[in-house]
Formats: sequence, structure tokens, C-alpha cells
Amino acid sequence: MLAIIGGSGLTRLAGLAVSHRQVASTPYGEPSAALSFGHLAGRPVVFLARHGDQHGIPPHQVNYRANIWALAEARVLGIVAVAAVGSIRADLKPGDLVLPEQIIDYTWGRPSTFHEGPGATVAHIDFTEPYDHALRQRLRAAAAATGSRLADAAVYAATQGPRLESAAEINRLERDGADVVGMTGMPEAALARELALPYAAINVVANFAAGRGDSRAGISLEAIHAVLAASMQQVHAIIETMLGDDD
Repeated sequence: MLAIIGGSGLTRLAGLAVSHRQVASTPYGEPSAALSFGHLAGRPVVFLARHGDQHGIPPHQVNYRANIWALAEARVLGIVAVAAVGSIRADLKPGDLVLPEQIIDYTWGRPSTFHEGPGATVAHIDFTEPYDHALRQRLRAAAAATGSRLADAAVYAATQGPRLESAAEINRLERDGADVVGMTGMPEAALARELALPYAAINVVANFAAGRGDSRAGISLEAIHAVLAASMQQVHAIIETMLGDDD
């Protein structure tokens, strides 16, 4: 069973025939929302809204540990995370889909490991390749089958939020090698790795980042919502195709 974590623009998974919802309890508190179990393209799926059912939890207050722990307890075999991003690169335009392959973490103060607290031992995970190769391959193949362009080999910068970045900060991220910027990719990816859960992400470019393209003088939140509403149809198609092609 695959897990889908929905971000901004994806609080519900269209086409998911929900069989039941489960309110999970974890050692780290409650997840963002109840887990929605069901079938999509004839395959079992569990869906979790990262920001809550009403999109009321800001990125820096998401209980990432509870979310990942709850999915592990549900015995999922992998996680596909969907998230909106801003584009730093000129060739990645609003509405484009991105399959990131690397992460730079700029977040701070977020509980970011399961290996702490009384009785815990020091544990290190290999994070050389933060996204699962096999899951990325499946997403890439599904995108090709649906005719969707999925930009590959992007570096995702995870910032603290909830505010958007300044133009100078985006310049810094570009110098660091980042291609897109978002607020939820970490510690989500690292926590999944700690529990040996294959994890990959689909990023939806919602806008040009501050100081770039049509965001040079400012970012329109209304335009972001419009782009996400239109682009999520492609995301649905990719996920459904990926599941339908599963052996």
C-alpha cells in the first residue's frame, strides 16, 4: 500500500474511494489529519493531508514525526509527497511539475529525528540520495505515460516559512545550487529515511520565487491558488497511472 501526502492544493485525493478514516495516535502526538484509507486505480492507498483537512497547519507547525510514524504504523510500502514550490530557475515556470533529486535544508527548530529522548541511542542515516530511486522511476514513467512534462534533477531548498522568502534570500539559494524552494520537504524526507520508508516527491511550481520572472516586484497569492488548482489535475493523473501500472 502506497501513502500519498498532500500539500497546498491537495487536501483531498480526487478519485480515492475511501473505505474508512482512522485517527492515529503516536508517541509524538497526533498527525495533521485522520488517515484516509481506500482504493485508487484499483490499488490500496492511504492519504494524509499535511496541513490538515482545512489546510490550517502552517509548515513550521506540521507534526512531521507524527505524520511519518502514523504512516509507518499503517504499514505503507512507500510515500509520495506532493508539495507546492517556487521556481528559482527561469526554465521552470508556474504550472510545471518537478521531480526533485536533492535537498538543501534551511529549516530550524523543527523536531527532526526519532532518535532522541530518554533511552535513545545516537543514530545516523545515509542521506546522500534523499529520494528513493525506484519511486522516482515509477513517477517518471507515469508522467511520460500521461504526457505530462516532469522536470528532473532539481535541487529542493527547504525553508522555514510560513512567510515567503526575500529576493536576496532567493539569490542566496541560487548561489547554493537550489532550483526550487518550498517549506515542507524537511524533515519529512529524513524522517521517512529513518524508518526505512521509500520516499519521493512531486513538486508543483506555483510561482516564480521572489525577484524572479513575474514575481520580480512581488508575489500574487491569488495567482498561486489558481495555478495549483489547474496543475493538481496532472498530479492526480500521474499518481493514478503509477498505481494502475503497479504489478
